[in-house]
Amino acid sequence: MNGVVEVVAGIVWRDGRFLAVERPQGKPQAGFWEFPGGKVERGESLEDALVRELREELDLTPTDMELWQEKRHDYEHISVRLHFFHVHAHSGAVVPHEGHAWRWFVPGETGDVPFLAADTEIVDELARWANAKRS
Repeated sequence: MNGVVEVVAGIVWRDGRFLAVERPQGKPQAGFWEFPGGKVERGESLEDALVRELREELDLTPTDMELWQEKRHDYEHISVRLHFFHVHAHSGAVVPHEGHAWRWFVPGETGDVPFLAADTEIVDELARWANAKRS
């Protein structure tokens, strides 16, 4: 493995639900679900990378976002440092440009939907947060 790849991911919220996309056929880990985002380009800020990725992938423009947490995940052939942002508001409607299936999920109600290993812990944290909020 060569270095760590910097990646941004947006937890896009609407009406108490978060957006996730399915990795399309032909990409590594096809069929798994993830938070939308992608690699940070050289010289690009994390915020600019997230805005670019959400526009490219889904035609969404974040208008209110905050960095929530960072975590490293080591896959078999690559290590990534993920920067998770809560996207509280955005403009545009979801229009997938890269063949993604997409869906809004209620935290804690993802069922048997397979998420990428790097995102599973985040999905679980969102479920715990939602359960605590309901209590």
